[in-house]
Amino acid sequence: MIYLENDFIKVAFSLKGAELQELVNKRNGENYLWKGDANFWGKFSPVLFPIVGGLKNNSYTYKGENYQLGRHGFARDKDFSITEQSKDEIFFTFVDSPESYAVFPFKFRLGIRYKLNAANLECRYEVLNTDEENDLYFSIGGHPAFAIQTATGLNYDDYFLQFNHDDVLTYHEIENDLISNRTQSIQLMGGRLDLRHDLFYKDAMVFKTLKSDTISIRNTKNDHGLDFKFERFPYFGIWAAKDADFICLEPWCGVADVIGHNQELTTKEGIVKLAPEESFSRAWSVTLI
Repeated sequence: MIYLENDFIKVAFSLKGAELQELVNKRNGENYLWKGDANFWGKFSPVLFPIVGGLKNNSYTYKGENYQLGRHGFARDKDFSITEQSKDEIFFTFVDSPESYAVFPFKFRLGIRYKLNAANLECRYEVLNTDEENDLYFSIGGHPAFAIQTATGLNYDDYFLQFNHDDVLTYHEIENDLISNRTQSIQLMGGRLDLRHDLFYKDAMVFKTLKSDTISIRNTKNDHGLDFKFERFPYFGIWAAKDADFICLEPWCGVADVIGHNQELTTKEGIVKLAPEESFSRAWSVTLI
């Protein structure tokens, strides 16, 4: 485990997937990240790359060739290297290889940079197209799971999400890991969505028109919580495993295949096209309260 720490927070990472695995508020001793219980969901905060969500038949076509690629891609299961490290910042990198070419025929460098600033942790994704001639097509997204603290007498439904710019949430339903055309809407009172386990019994809520750039987790019993900020992510997912005490807030540049997609990578909804030797960067951050 690799650690960063300041006077306000302590965080821990694994080289596997460059995954954030602990997010401790030193003022109250609470770990605000999910504990990774495999009985529900054994991950903490995986990066989704080079796709977000599922592909139709777990495959896609590029330049006439068919490739097999599982849900959310492969980066979360690969060992990263530490390229830079200081007291308040760490930079993990992962690059293409003959193994990756078998499922994703592109040259790239994927970087994940974490930075502490008081009670704030920023996670920045940095993608570089290292090819001198060919475009890079990819998607990327976050999947952090935040703990819903129930050990101190609180219940899951004591918590709520506060959206800073939405009064109505309209989301797409997921069917067999693909995005359906069916949508549901939830009317919010003052931007507040009360949490219930059954909100996620049919899988994640997938948003394509979210207006908010900050979602806060709060509860009705104490002042502990967090503010989750994100910018320039055109898609967003909210999910929890069935009856698990966490909530995933997932900013995405990319989305699962829609039902009926022709499986051509270059026309996939939300795909990012990066020219030769160009770079791409997006970030989300969490501030502990």
